[in-house]
Amino acid sequence: MADQASTLKVTGDTASCPEPRLAGFGSVCQGCPGQALCQQIGGRDPEQEVINCRMNAIKHKIIIMSGKGGVGKSSVAAGLSMALAKLNHKVKKKVAICDLDICGPSIPRLLNIQEQRVIHTPYGWQPLTSPHNSVKVMSVGSLMGNKDSAVIWRGPRKTAIIRRFLKDTFWGRLDFLLFDTPPGSSDEHLTAIQGLQEVKLDGAVIVTSPQAVALSTVCREISFCRKMGLRIIGLVENMSGFVCPCCQETTDLFSSRGAERFATERSIPFLGRIPVDVSLSQSCEDGQSIIQEFQHSPAAIALIQLAECLMKQLEK
Repeated sequence: MADQASTLKVTGDTASCPEPRLAGFGSVCQGCPGQALCQQIGGRDPEQEVINCRMNAIKHKIIIMSGKGGVGKSSVAAGLSMALAKLNHKVKKKVAICDLDICGPSIPRLLNIQEQRVIHTPYGWQPLTSPHNSVKVMSVGSLMGNKDSAVIWRGPRKTAIIRRFLKDTFWGRLDFLLFDTPPGSSDEHLTAIQGLQEVKLDGAVIVTSPQAVALSTVCREISFCRKMGLRIIGLVENMSGFVCPCCQETTDLFSSRGAERFATERSIPFLGRIPVDVSLSQSCEDGQSIIQEFQHSPAAIALIQLAECLMKQLEK
């Protein structure tokens, strides 16, 4: 009977239990009949120390998010990584991008590394180096034997590969590590944020387009960030207007300055807007660097300004 009573207490109310890494060791665990069991099967995740060691060598860690697909989040993430590496400072910035869009990786093509494959070294997975400003890249698209193979994975397997990206990738010392995530808020976001909870995660940059349907989904991303205790660094408006390739005049395709008004109303920093530019479309299609090949284009100038604005926000 005593054993039955203990079992009931162990498996009963767990509302006051500490987080998994403190299971069996928290102050509320004292006197609990299940303390010894929790110490055996719970406790600190041994992989977390390795993740912390890897991530503490990186100065800024930023998650790139969007409320819905089709707003150009990955294009912005790739362009921002190249712009950060190009910034004219005394010391060249070391930048990397981790592609967490497991089922639809597009970063390898955008950064022209789709023919490269990840190398296993004694120090861990060696990230690939893009020819565009030497941005380092890790993506599940570079782990697949066939680049056209579909990635049909359930949540647990996605979680496992993201943990391996954090734990096993030999990033080295970096100034910026950007995490390109899938649209919405799902296992990929939760796994990344939880894996980085013991290191300084700077926050999230949310990408949207000016349409009302896109802006409506941003509210959910804001709610997600606040519930997770994740700082919102700012909002980026992509596809803000069409730049005529002949006269360079910009025409608004959707509501003008919709994202900027949205950010102001919700007291969120507005980082900038990126136009629909033929040069940007061409560079994305061909795997070229918009910053290097079309440095005077409106999109390239907007990306450099976005990188500078991001730097200022991080200094606050």
